[in-house]
Amino acid sequence: MSDRIVLTLRTRPAGAVDASSLALHDWTDRPGAEIAKLSVRVTGAGSVALGDLFSIAGERAPRIRLTGDFSAFEGLGAELAGGDITIEGDVGPRVGTRMRAGQIRVTGSAGWGAGLEMSGGVLEIGRDAGPRAGGAALGAKRGMTGGELIIRGNAGAEAGAAMRRGLVVVGGDAGEGAGRTTIAGTVVVFGATGPNPGQWSKRGTVVALGPVTPPATYRFACTYRPQYLGVLLRHLGTDRRLPVTAEHLTGFYKRYSGDLAELGAGEILAWTRT
Repeated sequence: MSDRIVLTLRTRPAGAVDASSLALHDWTDRPGAEIAKLSVRVTGAGSVALGDLFSIAGERAPRIRLTGDFSAFEGLGAELAGGDITIEGDVGPRVGTRMRAGQIRVTGSAGWGAGLEMSGGVLEIGRDAGPRAGGAALGAKRGMTGGELIIRGNAGAEAGAAMRRGLVVVGGDAGEGAGRTTIAGTVVVFGATGPNPGQWSKRGTVVALGPVTPPATYRFACTYRPQYLGVLLRHLGTDRRLPVTAEHLTGFYKRYSGDLAELGAGEILAWTRT
């Protein structure tokens, strides 16, 4: 038995592909011929069998690898409940939507809504992610409720919007409104944090390791070294291979409380050398 199932995209589809119905965690017990018969909806073409889009190797394996340009695929890994998925290439919107367990690694960039409303597992984006990563769908009341979303490049606007629990980490810069309307959870930004982080947040934490300007509705509270933050940063450096430095671990953080237009129980922690 092979240790992985490999799907190689033959050609990039001409229309958008709705891949949200593919329960990837169920593939571990399926023969390759059965996987080939599964179908997705392609705009302009209707229902298309996976065997017409991919060459498929392996079957009944604990790991899955998808290779190609998946920027037209929407909702890959949606509702994932386990397994180890690698997507070699770029991927379209809503990868890992509402995933509950398991691991998804994307080697390239992701469209908007990566990890939308996820509740568990680990979703790793190798390059950049579009708007609302780890956030809530437009009009929805809550975003992430658990799990870890690791973005090694830059993130678009509203990363972690409406989080209730969980962790969003941006290795590069974060766009406007990171951690907006959070109820709980943590957003860590290694690069520059864009305007209005934590806006309208009730609770939750934005950790800014690079430049940040807190909103006017936040108030400076103190400068200190949070003990729990050292534990989190060591995890990110050791387990997630992110660029945590000794200065991050030994430095101090300016704490800003807010959003005072809401409960005021949230915080922005801005790293400082002094």
